[in-house]
Amino acid sequence: MAVVEQLLRAESDGTISFGNYDLPEKKKLDNFEFNGNVLKVKTFKDITKLEQNEMFLYESVPGTAVAHFKEDKEGVSFEVEAPGDAQITIGLEENAEYHVLVDGKNIGPMKTGVGGKLSLSVAPAGAPVKVEIHK
Repeated sequence: MAVVEQLLRAESDGTISFGNYDLPEKKKLDNFEFNGNVLKVKTFKDITKLEQNEMFLYESVPGTAVAHFKEDKEGVSFEVEAPGDAQITIGLEENAEYHVLVDGKNIGPMKTGVGGKLSLSVAPAGAPVKVEIHK
C-alpha cells in the first residue's frame, strides 16, 4: 500500500482510499462525490482528516494513508499505513458499543460517547494494518 497521490479516490470494490503522510504541507480536496455523499479530505505529515457531508468521519495524528475504507450501519473497516504509530479517531453512532479488531486481534469492546467518537492506536511498523469496527 502507498500514499494516495490524488488525496482521495474511489476504488472499484466500492470503497475509498485517501491520505498522504508524505506531504510536508497540508493539502485538501473538497466536494468529492461518492455514493450520494460529499467527501472532503485534508492531509499531510501531521494529520489526515476525512469529512462526509460536513460531518466528522476519520482523523489520524500523525497523517496516514487509508485504503479500502468502507462504512455501513454496523461500523467501518479499512487498512491504514503510517511511518510510525498513529492515533485514529472515527466518527460513529453516539452512545453505542463497538467491537474493535486490529489485524485480526480483538482489542475489546469500546463505547462512544455523546459525540460518537471512538479512538484507537495502531503501530503499522512499515506494513498496512487492517482495522475493523463493528457494532
